[in-house]
Amino acid sequence: MTYCIYHIPGKKIGVTNDPERRITCQQGYSEDEYDIIAMSDDIDYISDLEIELQKKYGYKVDRQLYKDLPMNKPLSKTMNINITEQTTTFPCPVNKLKGRLMDELGLSWETEHGRCCLDPESVRWIMDNVKPSMYNKDRCYVYNKAFARYFDNNDCCRTNTGALRMSGHGSLNLNVGSLNRFDLIRTWADERGLYDKGDTKTQYLKLMEEAGELGRAILKDDQPEIVDAIGDMVVVLTNLSELAGYKIEHCVDAAYNVISKRTGKMQNGTFVKDTL
Repeated sequence: MTYCIYHIPGKKIGVTNDPERRITCQQGYSEDEYDIIAMSDDIDYISDLEIELQKKYGYKVDRQLYKDLPMNKPLSKTMNINITEQTTTFPCPVNKLKGRLMDELGLSWETEHGRCCLDPESVRWIMDNVKPSMYNKDRCYVYNKAFARYFDNNDCCRTNTGALRMSGHGSLNLNVGSLNRFDLIRTWADERGLYDKGDTKTQYLKLMEEAGELGRAILKDDQPEIVDAIGDMVVVLTNLSELAGYKIEHCVDAAYNVISKRTGKMQNGTFVKDTL
């Protein structure tokens, strides 16, 4: 396996064995926005060099060597996980899964949507989202896209030095220093040039696309995809608001100030406001 050290000028230096997936797909940078500055099949050499270059260029220095990350531990020889394009299937029923997973902490595997690994928080996520197999009572599974999204979110987690941190149940705290969730979305979008090159029309089309995905997920009762689509719509609405010259917080406040004074009743599953 070949390991690459990549440099995103002004942002970071990191290591990956799949630049397209890690840098372009997961972090959103195009090929002309980063450089590959070193390559090697020796994970020990590349791990030490990453730290050396982070110090030399003044970037945040990783607290753990790349080679020591849980995702770089080999797959288990005792737990035969089956990985397909859509799902990761575990060889045991749901009621026995947690114990098996806790015995395999540090286990990692690749999916179409990114690398996944086991730690106490990801085990908790699995247990909250696992589904029993319809074809074999001794198997259960999770959706790879939803599981990878969990890692995408937690990839940003740092200590209280200035960014995200985890709450006790693995969810991100809403407020981190002076930043809230919407600030983080706007920072993410701004770093990728969305506010310089995007416009409200394209964001509206993106919103309709995500709404369609939500509709399909609801019809299929696909809970992970419902969560995924709602989250994507909130991100798009945050960016659409910014491009229109407003903060989404102000839009939400304005809407709530109106609906909080409304009276009415439920009819056919919809709240119908009273008419004057």
